Amino acid sequence: MLAKKWVSFALAAAFMLCAAPSARVARAEDTIKLGIHGAQTGDLAGYGIPALNAAKIVVDQVNAKGGVLGKKVEILQADDQCKPELATNAATKLISDGAIVAVGPTCSGATKAALPLYMDKKIVIISPSATAPELTQSGKYPYFFRTIPTDDAQARLGTDFVLEALDAKNIAILHDKGDYGKGYATFAKKAIEESGKANVVFFEGITPGGLDYSAPIQKIGRSGADTLLYGGYYPEASKLATVIKNKGLKLNFVSEDGVKTSNFLQLAGKEGEGVYASSNRDFSDLPMHKAAEAAHQKMFNAPSGQFFFTAFAATQALLNAVEKAGSTNPDTIAKALRTEYADTVLGKLRFDAHGDAEDVGFAMFKVVNGAYVDQKFRTQ
Repeated sequence: MLAKKWVSFALAAAFMLCAAPSARVARAEDTIKLGIHGAQTGDLAGYGIPALNAAKIVVDQVNAKGGVLGKKVEILQADDQCKPELATNAATKLISDGAIVAVGPTCSGATKAALPLYMDKKIVIISPSATAPELTQSGKYPYFFRTIPTDDAQARLGTDFVLEALDAKNIAILHDKGDYGKGYATFAKKAIEESGKANVVFFEGITPGGLDYSAPIQKIGRSGADTLLYGGYYPEASKLATVIKNKGLKLNFVSEDGVKTSNFLQLAGKEGEGVYASSNRDFSDLPMHKAAEAAHQKMFNAPSGQFFFTAFAATQALLNAVEKAGSTNPDTIAKALRTEYADTVLGKLRFDAHGDAEDVGFAMFKVVNGAYVDQKFRTQ
């Protein structure tokens, strides 16, 4: 009798082991799992948290209308602090947790590190903020898309602005040695030199996290520069702006969307007055754009931050593509992103053959009385 009971127990256990994977698969398919990969802690969380908030709002709205393909959308989170060495771990986590599609990563260096993992698993992913041109132009990442223009486009806007609007003649260029900042600076240097309208009198990199950047600013002061172009993020930019003001230098400070953020305004304070920074074109006249801002205010009791709207649009476009595709097949989703328009907070959106969003561009903003004001200088 004991032997029979043992055999029965063994057979039951074996059945449970065989059945368990099927049960896990069934549960995994109960929802559409959307990964949110970005800087959710650390110095650059000011970029990643607005993106996460945007996804939460979109998912709540989509689920309230019945979800996607008749299923609820579930958010999975992974934090990389914008560090390439953490980005692979974040990607591995989302893949392991069963993400079908994803939004992110936040920064170009982290994106470059994570993409091989996503591409290997054919996970369609849209970044709201990674601007390095090679991410789409290399052709290596067929399931990668983005809702923001590239560094070279932003650098063209910056150089056109300093040459045309500011009539700069002697330009210093500084960067933070990262993929994003150095890429912007390198494109700007080339564009200025090719224009023949001004001289690049200084080109150098700084190390992020420094306590004081007096040394490079003193060099720039001695160079005779009338304008500084900076490629990098807001923590360093706020320190640079403070040194420039404290030393009384008459220097135009022009930067990019890594600086056009409320975090810069808070860190720089009054020393940030007059700083220029490029960012996405203003779509605030669109009813959906206004509704998204109101939804953020209601849910989080605060204004939205940098990359909120590009992440909002990325999430809208991604879930729209899954619905239009009629399945979670990555090739069908990628095709839908390239061929089907999505109504988003950035207007009607679809992507070109490379994965770049069509009809989006940059505009230049200036800090006036503690807020960024559109200078009506833009690109398509």
